[in-house]
Amino acid sequence: MRLRQKLGWIAVLYFAEGLPFGIAYDVWPVYFRVHGVSLREIGFMSLLSLPWTLKVLWAPAVDRWGARQHWIVSALVTLGLVALVLPTVDAAHPGPFIWTLMLAFTLASATQDLAVDAYAVDLAAPGEEGAINGVRVTAARVALLLGGGGLITAAGWWGFEPLFALTGALFLLLAAAAWATPRVPRGENQKRSPIKPVLRWLFRPQMVPVLAFTLLFKLGDSTLGRMVKPFWVDRGYSLEEIGLISVTLGTLLTIGGALLGGWFVGRFGIFSGLLWLGGLQMVSNLGYVAVAAFTLPRESIYLASAFESFTQGLGTAAFLSFLMRQCEKEHAATQYALLSATFALSRDLVGAFSGLGVENLGYPMYFAATTALAIPGLLLLIPLRTVLRKERPPSAPEPGHS
Repeated sequence: MRLRQKLGWIAVLYFAEGLPFGIAYDVWPVYFRVHGVSLREIGFMSLLSLPWTLKVLWAPAVDRWGARQHWIVSALVTLGLVALVLPTVDAAHPGPFIWTLMLAFTLASATQDLAVDAYAVDLAAPGEEGAINGVRVTAARVALLLGGGGLITAAGWWGFEPLFALTGALFLLLAAAAWATPRVPRGENQKRSPIKPVLRWLFRPQMVPVLAFTLLFKLGDSTLGRMVKPFWVDRGYSLEEIGLISVTLGTLLTIGGALLGGWFVGRFGIFSGLLWLGGLQMVSNLGYVAVAAFTLPRESIYLASAFESFTQGLGTAAFLSFLMRQCEKEHAATQYALLSATFALSRDLVGAFSGLGVENLGYPMYFAATTALAIPGLLLLIPLRTVLRKERPPSAPEPGHS
């Protein structure tokens, strides 16, 4: 295939990969809250994200058995069927059947991620990685915006049920497109297992503060995020406002924050990025505290949402830079996967109890508590400053540190 053909297939597959995440993370909390589901149950839905966190456990099966297309098509058909069936079930009383449907949805999506990512690696020839990565990120982001903010906004005009049906049909069309993708021969050579060196890296004494920081740095941000959209619903904001402001504009501001955060880290260093951008990330939660606690103009939540989304991007850029710094080049893929899974696991588990927090504390006190939860991670920067300095290559001192 020529590069242009490859990029076309990559765009289709990564659109299919990004679409389910927008639905599960952005649409479901709004959909179920609109139907009167308790905050406690919506919080527990955070556990449905665990397949994306734990997908590394069944990655070897995806790599070993069947063609990439078999996995991708099976996953997309499952996604389509769930999207078609979900609106036919009573959303106001989510019982075991709905929970099973949603778990099947996230399991299928996580498995599709594995197969699509592997296919992209199979497809890329030396020198084509940059173009392929640019298209894959763009296509996934477009799908995330359409499947999240776009679907919520459109639901304000036509309702969720017909849109879920259209989404289900789209998944089935994407399954047909995925089946048509060209098969790429895969090499039979197996690399030496990285388990032993990765275990040596993981059990170094200096990994104790690293792992603790990985668990805690985004804790305040994660505990806030799960309850933001139910808060909008409970305050009487329209689906159009939630879709356009909280989701679509929020995603764009997060991307902008990540770009600016990346520049800041490159200019002033990882430690300064974690300290200052992490501090802004923490302070942004106070915007929701103010909106929840005081009688402010109706549009004040727009500012709180915009500031929180932008600073989330800032903090994420610094955090991901930190994770990359901890990895050895020889085993970077496995080590980075372990660190990112550690962060995601804490996000999913803590998010599961966010609804209980709001039900017991109320929105103002809960949002204030999420702000306080960001402090331990920032305090861990004290021992980590020494770790970062020790790991800095002597030939390339990091700017911004004296």
